[in-house]
Amino acid sequence: MKYFVAPGEDRELTADSRKALRGSFVELSDGVTHYELTGPEGGDVVLMAGGLTIPLFYWDGLVGELHARGLRTLTCSAYGRGYSDRVRARYDETLFARQLAELTERLGLTGRPLHLVGTSMGALVAMTYAAQYRSSVSTLTIVGPAGLAKPRPASPDRLLRSDLLAGVVARRRGLRLLQGHLGHNVRDPGLGAELTEMVLDCLRFEGSLYAVFDTLQHLPVTGRDDLFRQTGALGIPTLLLWGDEDTVTPPVHFDTARALLKSHSHHIITQCGHMAPFERPHDVADHLVPFVSARTERLDP
Repeated sequence: MKYFVAPGEDRELTADSRKALRGSFVELSDGVTHYELTGPEGGDVVLMAGGLTIPLFYWDGLVGELHARGLRTLTCSAYGRGYSDRVRARYDETLFARQLAELTERLGLTGRPLHLVGTSMGALVAMTYAAQYRSSVSTLTIVGPAGLAKPRPASPDRLLRSDLLAGVVARRRGLRLLQGHLGHNVRDPGLGAELTEMVLDCLRFEGSLYAVFDTLQHLPVTGRDDLFRQTGALGIPTLLLWGDEDTVTPPVHFDTARALLKSHSHHIITQCGHMAPFERPHDVADHLVPFVSARTERLDP
């Protein structure tokens, strides 16, 4: 899909504009990455991989919980999200996994145990990263993952296979489609409004809708059973969490995910929608902290 600037994208990410923005920035091989490395010095590092639209602010509630319990966190906005560059590249799991790998290397974290967390589409990125950099991952936590629904021949997603049609849809209706998607992510209307404001504010930067829709074209979020199966074969201690009222990636796939991932621990979080780390950070931390604390040593290659 040809790069475009959509109506309403009235801001530009530059070195000067970033001076007024929250977070830290580093130039990697594909572009500038927006990140925050925070928490207790010396604590084990929890590395987060987020979903389709979210900036790193999405993790704030969980980050606070983890810091209070002695863990350090590394969050970043994937390319095309938050204040990271809108790169003119193929937005797939390879790009996002490379971003995480280069970021951890640049920050000097490659020799320390990393506890990797992936949610929604970010779960697919996390699994890709784990396969490529297995020796650096001590634990893997998967939350409400995409990937286990079956491809539907009549799905509207077929339109995205055409660069021309995808570009037209993204420019003319992309923002409206994303607003509708965001409305299904969380149960609480107040949190839903907060999430929508957070995402839409970042979508005002040039190239944002291009990045999201190119991702939809090139990062399949259905029929990924083999990726789950390959992850289960890596032998990494894995925690699986899922909201019981998730309507985006329904928990009907919970048992399949458990079996394919060979998860060491697995829990359904009650009264929770698609975005458990955002909706229920305390409950996610209650499961995550004891899981990672028991497994602090880096795995052998």
